[in-house]
Amino acid sequence: MSHLETELHLLKEGLIEMTRLVKIQLFKGRDALLNFDRDLAREIIVNENRINALELKIDRDCENIFALCNPVAVDLRFVLAALKINANLERIGDNAEGIARYVMEVDRPFDEKIIKGYCVEEMCNTATSMLDNTLEALLQEDTKLARQVFLKDDRLDEINRDCTKTTLRLLKENPDNALHYLSIMSIIRKLERVGDQSKNIAEEIIFYIEAKVLKHTEEK
Repeated sequence: MSHLETELHLLKEGLIEMTRLVKIQLFKGRDALLNFDRDLAREIIVNENRINALELKIDRDCENIFALCNPVAVDLRFVLAALKINANLERIGDNAEGIARYVMEVDRPFDEKIIKGYCVEEMCNTATSMLDNTLEALLQEDTKLARQVFLKDDRLDEINRDCTKTTLRLLKENPDNALHYLSIMSIIRKLERVGDQSKNIAEEIIFYIEAKVLKHTEEK
């Protein structure tokens, strides 16, 4: 194995580790929200430092490959994609931390009616499923798996669009729960952004493997 091949292998391992860490953060965020587990929310906030540190390491690894190995063709595409995938994973980690902070800010569990009304559990599960698809697509270098992400994002967009209407309806029914409605509304927005970031990752995987640029195009 050449020096470049070794460095590319290590870079891919770093991205896989980053994806798995971020996925754990998302799972914990869902559980902290649904079970009102503030200890778990604190754990998410603390673990964000680990994700930030790994993001910086992966960025440095990419810079070193550019400087020392002069990658071309598919290898160059992989390093370029890795930089963007890394940035999107860090942002997903930020959104998981944001969900944890909303759990910390309220003084009592979210009512089950609120959780169901906003389709929160479905949105959490769909967002984590999209991240799962990107991880498997990266591991297997499978663009079909990557394209599954685009289809799932449609459901997140639909729930997000209904969010304001749901909030107005619930405010009329029980205005005393306004803080909870606004908190859940903000969490929905964060999960919708997780979907967008997973979609960005899928686009980069397709760019790396197929040499196709999908950003700002209708082709998926």
